[in-house]
Amino acid sequence: MPEFNGFPEAALDFYDDIEMDNTKTFWEAHKDVYRTAVAEPMKALTAALADEFGEAKIYRPYRDVRFAKDKTPYKTHQGAFVAKGPSTGYYVQIGAPGVRVGVGYYEASGPRLASIRDAIVEDRRGGELERIIKKMTASGWELGGDKLKTAPRGYDADHPRIDLLRHKSMTLGKSYGFDPIIHTPELIDRIRADWRTATPFVEWVRTYAKG
Repeated sequence: MPEFNGFPEAALDFYDDIEMDNTKTFWEAHKDVYRTAVAEPMKALTAALADEFGEAKIYRPYRDVRFAKDKTPYKTHQGAFVAKGPSTGYYVQIGAPGVRVGVGYYEASGPRLASIRDAIVEDRRGGELERIIKKMTASGWELGGDKLKTAPRGYDADHPRIDLLRHKSMTLGKSYGFDPIIHTPELIDRIRADWRTATPFVEWVRTYAKG
């Protein structure tokens, strides 16, 4: 496996261009750029992190357009995901806006979501999650995910953690944007440090998401 030396400028340029010309013609003319500037560096990056976090799934560059109104064939970013539970784990992507990392669960079955919400309601477990999120958002992470507009059925709308209870999925993300570090091998250490910071959140979900 080649060493990771950063994502070249050509990776950002590739995604800038594909946002303007998302066609098979463009892809066929530039697939070598995708391979050398995007795919191979992403494989090297995730391989360098695998010793601590586990093997990553590197997503295919093709969109599933079977049921989509948007029929453009190619994704406008390249993502990789390290699974630590059902739909739960660590994430990194490269696209036109630069590099972004994230953690969380992007969907949950009915029983898993109910167990997460029951943990959020309880003072000890819910308070622990609240402290983890507060610490992360204070250091630049952004809380995201799909949310209900109102309180979930069966839960008190006046609960002090109602905002967390409304989540159907929950993620924490951080963007490096165009920071020069994304073009260097030091990006490995930056992502490693951020994923370590986010590990208590991942472990909380793994512990309390049952079903």
